[in-house]
Amino acid sequence: MMCGSKCFIVTMEQNGTKEIKQVNARTPIGARKVIRGEYGAKVEILSVKEKKWNQK
Repeated sequence: MMCGSKCFIVTMEQNGTKEIKQVNARTPIGARKVIRGEYGAKVEILSVKEKKWNQK
């Protein structure tokens, strides 16, 4: 985990199914890079939101 990193909730669509993943990154752009590195460039990212502490 990097210094200054936050938790982001990424909603994505892959092969016709929606998935929600938690990603640790510094910025929303960094979270998108992590998802694309893990799942490839063809995954469609629908939203990237910062997780608040009172969210589950």
